[in-house]
Amino acid sequence: MDYVKLINCMRCGMCLPVCPTYKETFFETASPRGRVALVKKVHEGELDQSERMLEYLSLCLDCQACASACPCGVNAGELVAEFTCERKSESGLGFMENLILRKLVPHPDRLETSMTPMRLYQNSGLQKLVRTLGILKIFPKPLGRMEGLLPPLPAKPLRQEIEEVTSAVGAERGTVGFFLGCVMSLIFSDASRATIKLLSKLGYRVITPRNQVCCGAPNMLGGDLEGLNEASRTNIDIFAGYQLDFIVTDCGGCGAELKNYAHHSTDESAAAFSAKVRDISQVLALHSDELRAVLKPLNRKVTYHDPCHIAHCQGIRKEPRNLLTLVPGLQYRELESADACCGSAGTYNICKPEMSDRILQRKLDTVRASGAEILVTSNPGCLLQLKKGLANQLPEVTLMHLTELLTLSMSQ
Repeated sequence: MDYVKLINCMRCGMCLPVCPTYKETFFETASPRGRVALVKKVHEGELDQSERMLEYLSLCLDCQACASACPCGVNAGELVAEFTCERKSESGLGFMENLILRKLVPHPDRLETSMTPMRLYQNSGLQKLVRTLGILKIFPKPLGRMEGLLPPLPAKPLRQEIEEVTSAVGAERGTVGFFLGCVMSLIFSDASRATIKLLSKLGYRVITPRNQVCCGAPNMLGGDLEGLNEASRTNIDIFAGYQLDFIVTDCGGCGAELKNYAHHSTDESAAAFSAKVRDISQVLALHSDELRAVLKPLNRKVTYHDPCHIAHCQGIRKEPRNLLTLVPGLQYRELESADACCGSAGTYNICKPEMSDRILQRKLDTVRASGAEILVTSNPGCLLQLKKGLANQLPEVTLMHLTELLTLSMSQ
């Protein structure tokens, strides 16, 4: 870990108002500068890695709102993640961590097969029965939360359905590689299908390599730096085999990790790969005039939630909003604290349910106050978290991925 990053924190407090956990607890140990101080003390040998100290660090959602607010560029979430990686490199992965991060996640076929029982669970009517009878109450709470987050699954993962090459509609203007995120393929396939349709409509030939693997974000989240490096090496080599103008993703988490490959490697190929990565909103924003010509009226009240991985990690804020305002008849309403975390943060909503729910409630309150009929966002973690929250408290509000709303407008 770079010690300079630790001592750069001026403890000015600019990070406090934007930190989700500090706003809920007002504890210094639940603040970004508090976490930086803890890691610094451990690094200097003045503090042991006690369970209590690790618990304080684990409260961090790594939303990186603190990095956006920090006047001297300190990223507390990244420092905590790097600290976790160092600990894992020393202690090694546990049995379940190794099973999930090394044996399951890096293998698309295995990952898709693992979802078959969930698909049968839904299609057989068993899920409806289990929820009606409240059977999950007798099982461990984490299992109940995971089941509660599960939306209706598509008939097949998108990776199994789409062609590797989707031709451009009309004159071809270029070729892009599409990075199909694991959760997007397994759960939110309609959104990624819409992404490919939009790119094709704009004249791009879209290549979606079937042998691409997970971006490595789960490995980074689990402190498995070796697994992350393996994932990055595989994806870099795969996409290097094509002549691409961009590598496009519609998953905020994937985009943030793909753009960060160069941070974890000094290899020139990693820098070249990351330089080509674009969020779908960045590519669509290049063709605003063409989109405006094909979008049709959609008379709905819409608001937008900034995923942390898009707003804070990638610095993308104006593009999604500008795209929404292209839709004729759409009434855009800015969401208060739109870039505040929704509480998903990977597996955080499973591991830290109480804190996650408190953070989610703040987000739902702002959605209610906006009066919006449609809530738009662009990250699968946010989609899962907000879908459950809206179903429980605001069932009248429809949740959509940005590309789904644009495709809906285009098809009116």
